[in-house]
Amino acid sequence: MRRTLLLSMMLWAGINATAQNRQLFDDNWQFTRNGKTISVNLPHDWDIYEGPNSGKGATGTGGGWFEGGKGEYRKIFKTPNADITKLHFEGVYQKAEVFVNGQKAGQHGYGYTPFTIDVTNYLNKDKKQSNELVVKVNNSEQPNCRWYSGSGIYRHVWLETMPALHIADNGIAVKTLEVSDKQARVDMNIWIENEGQQTRQIDDVEVTFKGGTFTFHNDGPKRSYSPSVHISNHAVRQPKALKLVQVDTDKKPEQKKIENTPLKPGQVATYVLSYDIAQPHLWSPEDPYLYEATIRLKSEGRIIGEQRVKFGIRSFSFDAEKGFVLNGKKVLINGACVHHDDGVLGAMAFDAAEVRKVKQMKEAGFNLIRTSHNPTTRAFLDACDSIGMLVIDEAFDGWRTQKNPYDYSTLIDSCYREDIHAMVKRDLNHPSVISWSIGNEVIERKDIRVITTARQLKAAIMEIDNTRPVTEALCAWDRDWEIYDPHAEVLDVVGYNYMIFKHDSDHKRDPKRVIWQTESYPRDAFKNWEVANDYSYVVGDIVWTGLDYLGESGIGRNYYKGEREGESWIEGGQPEWHGAPCGDVDITGWRKPISHYREMLWNKDTPLYMAVKEPNGYHGEIKTTMWSVWPTWESWNWTGWEGKTIEVEVYTKEPEVKLYLNDQLIDTKQVSRKTEFKAVFTVNYQPGTLRAEAGGKSVMLKTAGEPARLRLTPDRTVMSADGQDLTYVNIEVVDKDGRVCPEATIPCEAIVKGQGTLLSFASADLKDTEPYTSSRVKTWKGRALLVVRNTHKKGNAQVSIKSSLPTANLTIKTK
Repeated sequence: MRRTLLLSMMLWAGINATAQNRQLFDDNWQFTRNGKTISVNLPHDWDIYEGPNSGKGATGTGGGWFEGGKGEYRKIFKTPNADITKLHFEGVYQKAEVFVNGQKAGQHGYGYTPFTIDVTNYLNKDKKQSNELVVKVNNSEQPNCRWYSGSGIYRHVWLETMPALHIADNGIAVKTLEVSDKQARVDMNIWIENEGQQTRQIDDVEVTFKGGTFTFHNDGPKRSYSPSVHISNHAVRQPKALKLVQVDTDKKPEQKKIENTPLKPGQVATYVLSYDIAQPHLWSPEDPYLYEATIRLKSEGRIIGEQRVKFGIRSFSFDAEKGFVLNGKKVLINGACVHHDDGVLGAMAFDAAEVRKVKQMKEAGFNLIRTSHNPTTRAFLDACDSIGMLVIDEAFDGWRTQKNPYDYSTLIDSCYREDIHAMVKRDLNHPSVISWSIGNEVIERKDIRVITTARQLKAAIMEIDNTRPVTEALCAWDRDWEIYDPHAEVLDVVGYNYMIFKHDSDHKRDPKRVIWQTESYPRDAFKNWEVANDYSYVVGDIVWTGLDYLGESGIGRNYYKGEREGESWIEGGQPEWHGAPCGDVDITGWRKPISHYREMLWNKDTPLYMAVKEPNGYHGEIKTTMWSVWPTWESWNWTGWEGKTIEVEVYTKEPEVKLYLNDQLIDTKQVSRKTEFKAVFTVNYQPGTLRAEAGGKSVMLKTAGEPARLRLTPDRTVMSADGQDLTYVNIEVVDKDGRVCPEATIPCEAIVKGQGTLLSFASADLKDTEPYTSSRVKTWKGRALLVVRNTHKKGNAQVSIKSSLPTANLTIKTK
């Protein structure tokens, strides 16, 4: 899978300089903020380097108390040897202004959508002279986001060069239609544009397929999906020449050519072709098989453009009687809401971090991610395609009525269509995307004009793609709910935030409505699974959230008596917190017990799992909040609690569980749906070994001794020497027998030398104000996480972690 993602980054690497080319433009920027200039390589988020200013930061409790502000990025580059030069920004937060050689070339407001700026006319014509690129970023208007946004050019930048005649941006669209086990029809649109001043000749457009046996349609103009060419301002016509080949692609790729099309300045040619795939290999989360097509554009006897597109073939439907059906089989959706930040990296969207995020959700048993509440990255969706993860692709949080003074309500009227098209055009070919979402808990829901807005946003999507349902997350903060029926009627699938208890009465009132719970409380895991399991018109549950995240300070926290009371949104917020611990997985990647419980509910053949509820009073009197679950740990270390009772939970669908303490049988419990598939034991604590057995499986927790050393576990031992690859190193405090010491708080210092740099060093403690990019951290619950970024050189990166324990060392290769 990693090779697949890297391949997409090197899309046109083998083509000469005058052909269509795309080059990663992330290195060697100068960043200036508050009068100080430093060298940076992108992706870059200045907030994560500065750290939170607890209780004072301009972004407030919603933004995690970070400062935001303004910054400028500068880069010097030579004028490329190309007819047209463009800069593609995957994401800048926010309000970016782009200047080339002192002239403003363009701007973009929304911080979560990609944008492209043609800089051709601003470049020095003398290719020996350099050009100065300046990107001004303004995130000073605060607050503008309800969660941590980060600040800066936090996603990739690409330099795109091309001849006047070229494949358009997002110029290949693949749709899979009429899908069955025996045959699938695939439609492909290819857009070629002439941005020059002269008429250009398209010699031919060649399409090569890999991954199946294909038959091309050539049935004449009466068949609407026959191969055809449409030139802007002209009628559809049949191409002059077609090269049709039907071969077994295991032996030779299959090709199709459409030849000899003149294109005037400003015109766009749309090539439409349709083909059948016999016995298609269908894409699903369990088997995420991808086909590949290579499109080559030829003019004046040579290849001037080449793009590869991966796509999956699948069919799906939503129906109140049958539920969600994927490739002919009913699937229950076990989803997670996930914000855009990458935990300890802040908003910096490295491909490796995006892949890791999807992989974590897959390993936690989820089969869907909702990109709450904004468009994600291309790398994230590539990972969902390759790993096997369904996606609700969400555009916006709020609409015309503000949630924050400077949020999207200030941009929507002028930008919504542009931003929706940017998302849908980019993400159209991803088989993982099964729904577009237009909003979340909009404030103006009681204003009848909200229906017009919903229709406008849906229409903007349908202009590009009519093959996926449109959804939106609806909610009620009072007793009014049924009044939103006209709003729900706009949607193909209706999202319920925390309102699933209304499903029965809603179904009686509107029996054709299809529902998914787009947000739910983590503690309601069992009853939400139960509703989706029992009622076909409720196709699934999507918990808030899959991962702990920065911002929305304190959502999901537990606290002790004497600490600041209340939920995260009380006046003044929660100044001691800068993140939300409501996720199933913490920001270092450790899966909490609720994660294992949820996985067991929704999936088959999961491991036996055991955890211990923290005794009330052990650290203080425990107070819970709306998104929290009771603090529960993989720990049998409760010093000072000897002889007192403690609750042990075992999660399983096996009918019977036995619990042993130091090889003595404590009790036997029956497990069923009535017990919510939990066996709960009350035990008088004493150190030693706790063991649970069920269905021939067993799991143990052992009391750890005193901290003896640090254990370093990297997620990989070899990195690519491309300046972008990352290695995540888990640091655990262990005793002499290798058991994690769950209460260990050890100050540590990380040193990285050689062909690697320290990108982040942090724990999962969302109250720790040390910047995430610092070289120092205290372990929390016996754990910490180090992230190492590689350089552009091959060799070794040497990692050392110093503490009061023996220094721990690790070598990571780069090649």
